[in-house]
Order: sequence, then structure tokens, then C-alpha cells
Amino acid sequence: MPRGVRRYFILKQNAPDITRRDQRATVRYRTIGPCSAKRDNCPVTTPSSLSPLPPHAPSTSIWSTMRHRSFRGLWGAGAVYFIGNAMQTMAAAWMMVELTGSSFLAALVQTAVFLPMFLLSLPAGVLADITDRRRLIQAALVVQAITGALLAILLLTGVGGAATVLFFIFVAGSCTALLSPAWNSSIADSVPRDELPLAITTVSIAYNAARAVGPALAGVVFSALGGAWNFALAVLSTLAMWWSIKRWPPRPHPPSRLPAERLWGGMLSALRFAWHSQTVLAQLVRTVAYSGAGSALWALLPVIGAKQLNLGAAGYGLLMGCLGTGAVLVGLVIGRLRLRFGLEAIVGTGCVVFATVMVIAAFSHWAPLVYLALVCGGAAWMAVMSTFNTATQTSVPPWVRARALAMHTLCALGSFALGSAFWGALSDIFGLDFALCVAAAAMGGGLLLARPFPLRMGEKMEITQATQWEELFIKDEPAPEAGPVAVEMAYLVRPEESAEFLEAVSHLRAPRRRDGATFWRIYRDLANPSRFVERFIVTSWADYLHQRARATLADQELETRVRSYLQPGVSVTMQHYLAER
Repeated sequence: MPRGVRRYFILKQNAPDITRRDQRATVRYRTIGPCSAKRDNCPVTTPSSLSPLPPHAPSTSIWSTMRHRSFRGLWGAGAVYFIGNAMQTMAAAWMMVELTGSSFLAALVQTAVFLPMFLLSLPAGVLADITDRRRLIQAALVVQAITGALLAILLLTGVGGAATVLFFIFVAGSCTALLSPAWNSSIADSVPRDELPLAITTVSIAYNAARAVGPALAGVVFSALGGAWNFALAVLSTLAMWWSIKRWPPRPHPPSRLPAERLWGGMLSALRFAWHSQTVLAQLVRTVAYSGAGSALWALLPVIGAKQLNLGAAGYGLLMGCLGTGAVLVGLVIGRLRLRFGLEAIVGTGCVVFATVMVIAAFSHWAPLVYLALVCGGAAWMAVMSTFNTATQTSVPPWVRARALAMHTLCALGSFALGSAFWGALSDIFGLDFALCVAAAAMGGGLLLARPFPLRMGEKMEITQATQWEELFIKDEPAPEAGPVAVEMAYLVRPEESAEFLEAVSHLRAPRRRDGATFWRIYRDLANPSRFVERFIVTSWADYLHQRARATLADQELETRVRSYLQPGVSVTMQHYLAER
């Protein structure tokens, strides 16, 4: 290598300016590489050269994850934290009924808990991917503990009212939203990838068991000591989670020579990834539809207990406990059910069952029937939501995992929060039975999304980062923020296979756009019909470097297929341009 040349790509001195016209605007670029990348002469990982994956029979026992000490510790503390959150949510909802008698305000507690997920999940996911996760989680927990303690004191002294409860519940929900992506990605790091679906199910069992145990405990505490003590106990559960993170801190992010992502850029990267990843987009759309419709039952449960069944605080806790019990029971077998019946069968059945439960809750005044229906509803909710969560986490590479979790949370709990407010208002205007029947119809309509947005889990090749095709060389490296950067790749293909080449190369659009490109197009050379030019634009030099690093084995397999149509002895050439004006 010549002296003074850095390992990126050769920068041409005194390069001529050229003007390239895109769809909407003309931008002047400076050539930053004549650099004919002899791609066929580079060491390339092809499907034939990949080592075959060892055969693996996935375990269906959720308890196999418990042999990992760090997972066991984080899971146990998480279960305690979930119980504390469930206790304070139940106490707040019931206090709204006692203080105001309003269905809307009772449902608004769910909005106060989950709306922060809609507002903060994506920024929190970016922070989890680019900052110290341990500090992020512990800082959020400290603020939540202080908030809970202050709320308990205000209520015990008789100062706090309905507005006070809603405000502090919103603050606590914001803390949970900030720590959730970092905590969930830490859980994912504590087990091997092939055990990740089981780990997700195990965490879901803990979460839904908390929904059963937490409200029941809260009802007892509410009746014996008063609602304020539930918030005091929630503070203790927050401190338990803080200790577990100190004892088993998240794994540090791997070191990288690439420029660090910024918060706004990281959010755009996550949204771009989800939009251009068909697998992830399908899961997120289906999650929004299911959670938004199903939120009616959760939000209106205090009203069902108080007005439909004439129950007190303990009875409401039992209603919540029935939902949680069903979730726990199905969690013990959901792994085997997925392997036997598939994702779509689980989701379709869960939608039908949950819609039926909402209709029963709308019209039945017989408590035992409602209790039994809620057990089935909890099982359906757990089966569907854990399936969405598992499909999302297994379909994304590590660099965007926390952000994918954040987007799943945003879709699930954001639509849950907005849906809770909507169904509460609809119940106040038209009645409880009308609101629940409309929600059941909406959930049934969600089944129509199965055809345009099919569900599947990602393959290992789709999330495994690949070795770069070639090294880039540069004499004067552009600044990280320099850009936009345009990249052109020229292909000279066999004339008789032009149609097949265009079909193959069109599949590159999704991974290019998913990993960072803001524009992608394939052109035919008018002077030579056998020559095609692939052109894409990235916002900055830093984004281009990140885009290259995000390529997966599946992307390389696709590029290998594209290059198979080249004429004999011809290589792919690459040009890079940097915008000047």
C-alpha cells in the first residue's frame, strides 16, 4: 500500500466535478474514488463456502433458560419489579373509581402507565444501543423509586388527589419506558440465541404472573391498609431491580472504530430498518392492531368489576388475577404449541378467543362465567403478544436489537395507551357493552391483516453480520458528517439474462434502504444495453460506513446471486461521490 494511504479507498486527486440528476433534485458531487473495486478478485463469502450450521433440535422447556445464572437473577428481580408495577397500577385505577366514579378517568390510568412507552420507547432504544445500559437502567430506577415514595407520602398525608395520582403514575411509566429496551436487550444477551424464544416466553410468564399476583396483593393491601401502601411496596420492588442490575450488569457494547450514532440519527435508522424489513414491519403492524383492540378489556376491567359485577377492590384484583393466571398457564406450553401449529394459527386462535371474552364481559352479570372467560382471555393475550415479541427479537441483528424491542413496545403499549383512552370515552358515551362489542369486532377485523402482513421468525443468516466484500482505501478521509455520499456499482451482464439480472438486483433495494440508503435506483446504460448501474445515496460518510458494517450473510448471498449474471472475466466496478453543493 502506498505511504499515507488509509485503509478505506483511494481518493482521486483533483477529481473532476460531475453532475448527477436524481428523481427530484440535481446535486453536484466530487468523485472520491475512481476505485474500480475488483469485487470478483476479493475474498467473498458465498453460500457454498459457508460452514453448514450444526443441526439443532430446539428445546421446548422454558426452564432450560434458568441454568444461566445471570438470566436467572435478572428474571427474578424483573418478576418482583413487575409485581410492584402491577400493584401500583391496580391501586391507581381503583382509586380513580372511588374518587371520581368515571370510566374515562379509570381507563386513563392505563394511558398514564403506557403512553410514555409511545413517547419514549424509540429514544430509549437508541440510548440502549449507543450508551452504557447499566447507567441508563439504574438512573431510571432511582427516579422511579423517588417518585413512588413521594406519591405514597402525599397520599398518606391526605394531600394527593386524582390528578396527583395520574401525574405520578405518568412519571413512573416514563421511567419504565426509558429502562425497558436496555433491560430487555440485557436479557437477550444473557442466553444463547437458540434459547431466546424460550427466554422471551419465560419473561412473559413473569410479567403476566405479576398481572395475576400483583392486583390480588394490591386488593388485599388496599382493603387492609389503604391504597397508598401499594405505592410504598412498589418502591421496594424498584430497589430490587436496581440491585440486580448492579449484581449482573449488562454486557458492554463491542468496541467499534465507526463514528458513534447520534440520538436523532439512531431513531431514523430504526424507523428505516423497520419500514424496509418486511418481516419486522409485518410484526409491528399486527401488534398495533391486536393491542389497540384488546386494550378495551384491560382498560374497562375496573368498570366491569364495579358496575357490571358489583365487586370491590379485592374482586377487581381477582379479575386481573384471572387474566394473569391464564397467561401463566399458556406460557408453560406456548413453545410446544408454536412448533406444532405455527405462528399464524396461534395468533388467529388468540384473536378469536379474546374477542369472544370481550363479548362475554360485555353482557354477563354472572361472576363465575366472567372469571372463567378472563382466564381464557389471559391465555390468548399471552400467546399472541409473546409470539409477536419473539418474532420481532429473532428477526433483527444485534446493532438494532434494543431499538427493535423499543419499536415493538411502542407499537404494543402505544396503541394500548391510545386505545384505552378511546374505549373509555366510548364507554362513557355509548355504554360499556357497546364499547366492548366494537372492540371485539375490531379484533376480528385484524385477522384480515394475515395475508398482506404474514408472520415469520428470522433466519440466522438474516441477522448475522458478514465480512466485508472488499476493503476501502482512502488518502483523505471525509469528515463523518460530510455528505450526502452517492455510491455507484456498474454491472456488465450477459445480454440474454438481462431480465433475470434485473429481477435479482431489484431485491437489493430493501437491504440498501434498510441499512441506511435514502435513495436507490438501477439504471441501464443507453450506450451499452448490457451495462447496468446500481446507484444509492446515503446521508453522510458516517452513515455509509455504518451501512457497510450492517450487511448480513443473507445480503451477501443476494449479492452473490446478482454477480452470477456478469459476463465472464468481468468484475463489478464501484464509484463513490461526495456532494459539494
